[in-house]
Amino acid sequence: MPLLEAKGLAKSFGKVVTAKEVSFTVAAGQVLGVVGPNGAGKSTLLSLVTGALPVDAGTITFQGREVTRMPAARRAALGIGRTFQVPRPFGGLTVFENVLVGAGFGGGARGKAAHRQAWAALETARLTSFANTQAASLRLLDRKRLELARALATRPHLLLLDEIAGGLSDQELPELIQIVKDIRDSGTGIVWIEHIVHALLQVVDELVCLAQGDIVASGDPHEVMTSKEVAAVYLGSTPDADVRTANEGNHG
Repeated sequence: MPLLEAKGLAKSFGKVVTAKEVSFTVAAGQVLGVVGPNGAGKSTLLSLVTGALPVDAGTITFQGREVTRMPAARRAALGIGRTFQVPRPFGGLTVFENVLVGAGFGGGARGKAAHRQAWAALETARLTSFANTQAASLRLLDRKRLELARALATRPHLLLLDEIAGGLSDQELPELIQIVKDIRDSGTGIVWIEHIVHALLQVVDELVCLAQGDIVASGDPHEVMTSKEVAAVYLGSTPDADVRTANEGNHG
């Protein structure tokens, strides 16, 4: 039984179609990557899974239970966590206090349990040395890791990453990639939207390319990125260059 199963998801805003009968599955410990041009419907897809947006059609099943009409807060309590493209921490709070908010409000933990969850999330995100640092003073990489830690503090079984690598330098990416691998190895299912394709290709088991709300290619990550269908729609760096970069990184 898959951890997450989405069938025929559809969503539109007026005449703008952002999801057109989109179907996919994610297993525990699997990383599904999602690529596509701007406006392809990638972030909308995550919002449909979390319940932040209602579907127009289709079904979402999580751990064998249909959650299609379930409120977002309830889905979070069941174990669906998410990061956002632009980290917005509580700047006046410390890093630990920010993560503690995630454990309490998102994860429903209280007292010592909340503190344990928050600290475990900091350890996974490699942020324990910043625990008492005010969030407003963090550099971008550490704000990204804090965004990740806040999601992890809810103890998700499924983690949705929305361009978590965006804006990072090539020197900063390896640490983030390793953190995502560690999360995967813990048994958490992951859906990762990303424009930095060579980062995705080092982690994902399967890749989906969206264009105008429709899946134009899916399957083996390298085969998807070198397919003619993706070459026709993907508005980033050339797929071949990204694949070469990923392969070089894997052999380095």
